[in-house]
Amino acid sequence: MAKTRAVSPARRAAFDILRRVADGAFSSVLLASDEPKLTVADRALTHELVLGVLRWQLWLDKIVEHFSKRSVESLDLPVRIALRLALYQIRFLTRIPAAAAVNESVNLVHHAKLTSAAAFVNAVLRRAIREADYDPGLDVQDPIEKLATETSHPTWLIERWIKWFGPVEAASFARANNEIPPTAFRVVHARLHVNEEDILQQLTAAGASVERSQIAENAFRISGATTMLRDLSAFGQIYLQDEASQLVAQTLDARPGDRVLDLCAAPGGKTTLIADRTGDKALIVAADRSATRITTITTTAALHQLHSIKPVLLDAGTQLPFAPESFDRVLVDAPCSGTGTLRRNPEIRYRLSPPDIPNFAAAQKQFLHNAAEVLKPNGRLVYSTCSVEPEENEHVTEEFLRTHPNFTSLKTVRTWPHREGSDGFFMAVLERGSR
Repeated sequence: MAKTRAVSPARRAAFDILRRVADGAFSSVLLASDEPKLTVADRALTHELVLGVLRWQLWLDKIVEHFSKRSVESLDLPVRIALRLALYQIRFLTRIPAAAAVNESVNLVHHAKLTSAAAFVNAVLRRAIREADYDPGLDVQDPIEKLATETSHPTWLIERWIKWFGPVEAASFARANNEIPPTAFRVVHARLHVNEEDILQQLTAAGASVERSQIAENAFRISGATTMLRDLSAFGQIYLQDEASQLVAQTLDARPGDRVLDLCAAPGGKTTLIADRTGDKALIVAADRSATRITTITTTAALHQLHSIKPVLLDAGTQLPFAPESFDRVLVDAPCSGTGTLRRNPEIRYRLSPPDIPNFAAAQKQFLHNAAEVLKPNGRLVYSTCSVEPEENEHVTEEFLRTHPNFTSLKTVRTWPHREGSDGFFMAVLERGSR
């Protein structure tokens, strides 16, 4: 009988998740679904390995190619992932012995039934340990390719960011995309017997460091007390949500008594914040085209004890089933490329292609036009994305204002990972004129 080769639960989970991400799944969804199966320590390491490997995937592949003298595309997917996992640990996780990282990645190849590749993986990794100072970006001369290599981004993304934002801003943004984002949350005030100060005191007593957001009202950044944070979230007392995302809902400025349409509402973070701020004294229509994602909104609303949210299944790209001029506030948090969230969703950078940007923009323009039809005179329309691309942001709203002269722009807001520390968001506050 063959000897069982042990692999730690965290590395095994990371390996399996990375294989599924390569097939098109999203790391955030898979990590969340695996959490109940892992201990606190294994859960933390799994998150570190999965997101770290995805953030640095192109850079790690350059190292693989250098030491193997083979293209990564020529390697079986499990071999690629095992090499990336070991190299990430060797280069970034100083508390893990290099030998342990190598041995477990070799064992992962055995688990994948690619025993013939085990010697190859071992040889590549042993050489990487001996030449630990090798930097794949060191000898690259072209400045764009160099930045792309050093920050593990596709070259075409670096090129477009330099075009739009300049080389200094593009470099700062690209480097920030590989940093671990802060954890942000808000207290759910609608929940009975939930007191913000009590929540903050509990977290502080549990060893957390909590600070008020400089970006959004009643938002907080936190480090530490991970278990308590998760428990408070599970019981609906707090909601984990990026500060810029919270700012979008606040910018809508919905008031008690308003009729509000959240046109692309799922998974419901902004919808539930709008409802929490209006104290169940507004009517909030939460629209989305996915029945599954609508269920997520309904579940969160029930957990937070919010009663003003009415879910509606619809496609925002088609004519809306509402009377003209029937809403006081409309939020269009449009589906987008997501380039402002690459710290949290690093695999996006490898899935996007240049044609995707104009394709998103075309859909966004239609969403915005449809939303305008149902907004009352003097009503407020907020258009937002979690993209940094001008074609999805300023260009969309500029064209909208040209074709809808009865609307004016009150303000636009941008947030950046390397400036505010939040996700990269764009917000435009538009107002419809009186008749």
